[in-house]
Amino acid sequence: MDMTLGKNAMPRTVAEAEAVQDRLRPLVDLVGPGPTAPRTVAGLDVAYAEDGDRLAAAVTVLDADTLAVLDTAVTIGRAAFDYVPGLFAFRELPALLTALDRLTVQPDLLVCDGHGLAHPRRFGLACHLGVLTGRPAIGVGKTPLIGDWTEPGRPRGSWTPLVDGTEPVGRVLRTQDGVKPVFVSVGHRMDLDNACAQVLRLASRYRLPETTRSADRLCRDELRRSAGRG
Repeated sequence: MDMTLGKNAMPRTVAEAEAVQDRLRPLVDLVGPGPTAPRTVAGLDVAYAEDGDRLAAAVTVLDADTLAVLDTAVTIGRAAFDYVPGLFAFRELPALLTALDRLTVQPDLLVCDGHGLAHPRRFGLACHLGVLTGRPAIGVGKTPLIGDWTEPGRPRGSWTPLVDGTEPVGRVLRTQDGVKPVFVSVGHRMDLDNACAQVLRLASRYRLPETTRSADRLCRDELRRSAGRG
């Protein structure tokens, strides 16, 4: 994994962060189509302590067919940037990149707990991580960050467009019959049809993809353990 961009891209001010996004945004590949049958898929998630500053960043790599966990990595650290709407990725990038670099099983696809193109500056966490790692990436958000949408049909697989102004930026996807939808957007080297197909493949039993569920458990457990160690 080429970490050079990640190291050079960490800003100190809002203006510097926006400049980084402006510099990296043209590198995003929105054409795809990306891997239609990835063998290994990574879930990425971050949990925060009550102080809102200490965090645990987790990556879990799953077998895409069986959903068995093949590898995990977790990093304990501090948020690397202030909380600023539209620049949230900068808080988590160093810890997530460190965790990705510790993996022994390399994923064919990154599934981020967050957004990609469905971002006010069209460069959410999934775009940023995809560009920095060179890997296909998608964002799966529990709630929308931007955009207007209508409720999709109740059956699993139903979807409606997520639209910002006049621009489609993602899909509102029903992953299980009658459950709340998730918000899918492309990050890098994927198209939206394939991104939604992969989310449905990974969400065979629950609302959220198993990649997200696994990474969420890991980072929360590690954060509690680290707090117990003082």
